Amino acid sequence: MDEPHASRQVLGNGPGAGAHMHGLFTDAETGRVTYSLELTDSCLAVQRITSPSSPERLDLRDCAGSRAYRGESEDRSAYLCAYFYPHRNRWMGPSPVRLRDERRFRLVLNADDDKDDEEDARANLREAERWARAIRDNSARCAGHASGVLFSGGLRSCGVMVLVNPQSGQGQAMALYNSHIQRMLTEADIPHTLVITERQNHAREIVRNADLTQWDALVILSGDGLLFEVVNGLMDRPDWEMAIQTPVGILPGGSGNALAASVHHYTRKPQVWGEDLLVSCGFVLCKGLTSKLDLISIHLSSGVRLFSFLSIAWGFVADVDIESEQFRRIGSLRFIVGTLVRLASLRTYRGKLSFLPATDNPETDAASNAQQTHSDQTSNKTSQHNTSERKRLVDHLLVPLDQPVPQSWTVVEEKEFVLVVAMFQSYLGEDWLVAPRACTDDGVIHLFYMTAEISRPTLVRLFRAMQSGTHMECGCPHLVYRQARALRLEPETRPGIITVDGEQVEYGPLQAQAHRGVARLITG
Repeated sequence: MDEPHASRQVLGNGPGAGAHMHGLFTDAETGRVTYSLELTDSCLAVQRITSPSSPERLDLRDCAGSRAYRGESEDRSAYLCAYFYPHRNRWMGPSPVRLRDERRFRLVLNADDDKDDEEDARANLREAERWARAIRDNSARCAGHASGVLFSGGLRSCGVMVLVNPQSGQGQAMALYNSHIQRMLTEADIPHTLVITERQNHAREIVRNADLTQWDALVILSGDGLLFEVVNGLMDRPDWEMAIQTPVGILPGGSGNALAASVHHYTRKPQVWGEDLLVSCGFVLCKGLTSKLDLISIHLSSGVRLFSFLSIAWGFVADVDIESEQFRRIGSLRFIVGTLVRLASLRTYRGKLSFLPATDNPETDAASNAQQTHSDQTSNKTSQHNTSERKRLVDHLLVPLDQPVPQSWTVVEEKEFVLVVAMFQSYLGEDWLVAPRACTDDGVIHLFYMTAEISRPTLVRLFRAMQSGTHMECGCPHLVYRQARALRLEPETRPGIITVDGEQVEYGPLQAQAHRGVARLITG
């Protein structure tokens, strides 16, 4: 039997087994209530000694971190804190959300008469630290499905750079950092450096020139536009092949927050918004698991090459995105207002759309287009702005924009569109589940287009269905969905707006190719 306030550890059996520990603690405030703590591979069980009820089992999959610290002044005891973010129903809430649950315990080992008080205090702290370390390790082991543990697995301990755009959304990004993110990173024992961007493309310049060996990850607390800058800054570097392997994380601080909503969606939890989405993505960051992330190489008619992780939009969606900037002060509601304004004067857009259909095997797609692999010449022609001779990410499925698309491509017969949207993640906005089938590294362009014959009531019905991702179940013949590996868009209507990841780009012909799993995204 355990001695009072002592603990013992039993090593788990089998590969990947975690520490099994038992110990007695008291409540952190008064020390009057004694608890028995049992740590297993999957949970921390807390039993009040005088209570006949079953122990409370705290799921380690919900644990963001654990730490130990010493009491103040004459206090010989040490304190153990564990931070959980379980899914719970908030009063009057529509679905469960992650809510913070901090557990604090006080540890005083049996005093040794041969030791002085300072030695006793150090012994208490060592034991509390052993518990905190075991909780973190077991939590990391049961974390789940993604490709690797970034922080809690101890691959490196450099910390993260957190880039914040203080002007994004309603200008609340710094308040969100102070109220949630700073505390969560501290709880997870993730060192970080806060970098506040000062102007457009500042983040691009920072990551283009940064010594990336100093950082475990680059985390963006803003809208999708700041991550667009970061991705393109990484791809600007001479060492882009290594640089783009730096994991990137997203914390919603803008008005769109499409990638953050997608990251939450990939956890298979019910849809959330606002600060609940921020807490969910903050928890994902604390768990530190990464997945591969597709990048889409985009060539504009001027020769400029961009890299996208989210979407290309032309027509209705692009117009709403850019024209609603005037309503930015109302946050995500700006898109609802912008949609109503554009519905009132519905436009159609004339142009040509072509794409290379996706098969079940991306390698087959590449092989069937082997005749296009004179790609060094193509790359040089479509990237005249970059005179570097370094190795580039090759777009082997594309031919120059001034040449016809290959015969293996599909040319859409319709010429009049209401919108064309190419999706690379599941969400187009915080509450627009446009591509439910998308995932981070499927190598697929999820292409949607609406033809001009669609009516306003049908369009409204489809947009409402997009909130739950059920729009393709409406059976609308004017909404078409195709999966592609590459596409070309040649707009004829002028003037017009095209956006990439929500950012307006030069208007005119463009083409794009998906590159599977080039980057890394923190996905929890």
